[in-house]
Amino acid sequence: MKAAVFAAALGLSLSGLAAQSALAAGTIRIGYVDPLSGGGASAGQIGLRELDFIARQVDAKGGVLGEKVKIVPYDNKLSPQTSLVQVQKAIDDGVDIIVQGTGSSVGSAIESFVTRYNERNPGKGVVYLNYGAIDPSITNANCSYWQFSFDANVDVKMQALTHFIHSQPDIKKVYLINQDYDFGHSVADAAARMLKKQDPGVRIVGDEFHPLLKVTDFSPYIAKIKASGADSVITADWGQDLALLLKAAGDAGLKVNWYTYYAGLPGGPTAIKQANLPDRVFQVNEGVNNVSYAPARRMAATYIASHKDDPFFYPKLFNLTGMLFQAMREAGSTEPVKFVPKLEGMRYKTFSSGEPGFMRASDHQLFQPLFISTFGPVGGAHPFLDEGTGWGWKVVAKIPSKATVLPTTCHMKRP
Repeated sequence: MKAAVFAAALGLSLSGLAAQSALAAGTIRIGYVDPLSGGGASAGQIGLRELDFIARQVDAKGGVLGEKVKIVPYDNKLSPQTSLVQVQKAIDDGVDIIVQGTGSSVGSAIESFVTRYNERNPGKGVVYLNYGAIDPSITNANCSYWQFSFDANVDVKMQALTHFIHSQPDIKKVYLINQDYDFGHSVADAAARMLKKQDPGVRIVGDEFHPLLKVTDFSPYIAKIKASGADSVITADWGQDLALLLKAAGDAGLKVNWYTYYAGLPGGPTAIKQANLPDRVFQVNEGVNNVSYAPARRMAATYIASHKDDPFFYPKLFNLTGMLFQAMREAGSTEPVKFVPKLEGMRYKTFSSGEPGFMRASDHQLFQPLFISTFGPVGGAHPFLDEGTGWGWKVVAKIPSKATVLPTTCHMKRP
């Protein structure tokens, strides 16, 4: 009797596993490894919501190669060590597409892990699709065949930013202030190098670093900026550091322009409004809600209608998934070993402009039009507002793809 019960239970178990395998075989499972709790959760949750939204949009049109798309979240708590545990868990779950974007230290760790895994497991292939880890080493010294960068790296963004600064004759004195870790130093180094090359008439009057997410009062730093006579500040600060920095500037009545990488992240718009800095805070990225390209605006409106006041900050995720699914269709396969060659060199009509971008085959860096936007009061031509401030982002310059292209030091090892 016990043997019969065991046999029946085993049969049910095997049939359940078979059903799960059949389900998995008909589903493209994308592992999202980003912070879903802790200090980086606000950024990570935006990415997860947008990926889920994209998956629903794609599934409503029949999926990809007849398969549905499922986003599988893995909380890395913004820790490189936890990220590697979660990537291994995703692989154990049968996931072979990893998406991550918050934190270059995390991105570098995932890139190395995925590369080593594929070397030890030839023919299986796990691919890392990077939408925001922008340390230049990821596509230069440490470049990997199994990593693709869909966000412009530090140097590419600074190339676009200094290109814009060069077009502004009133900018004469620039102060650099950044968080004291690898990313902040890479931004400061790029700014100093590119300002000197593009506009020798611009002087750097300060180059400051501060502890990461530990400063509660930025007034001493603002006093130094004020004393320097700077008319502009370049910073890649993010999160509470940027918010408190702008608050201190507002409190001190410091009227300079701020050129940033991440002012559009959650909390940034509120900080700008509270500091009363209309049209003085700029950011460089791949697009904002209020771009002029009608298809992008329609998609932004669709997303916001279903997510109420949720920020719509990552157009790059639409580029990432669009190029991924196009590569799968061209390869006729959802297996990384088969579709990765299709991503290399791909030209793609980018989400925010409709203009072509391209994935450079030599280092897997996407080059795309970049936008300089500023935050402040907007009129009817700019319908999207942020964080209940009554203000919105508006584009002041578009930098074409070709103007952002930089050489690479990548010597890619191919399977």
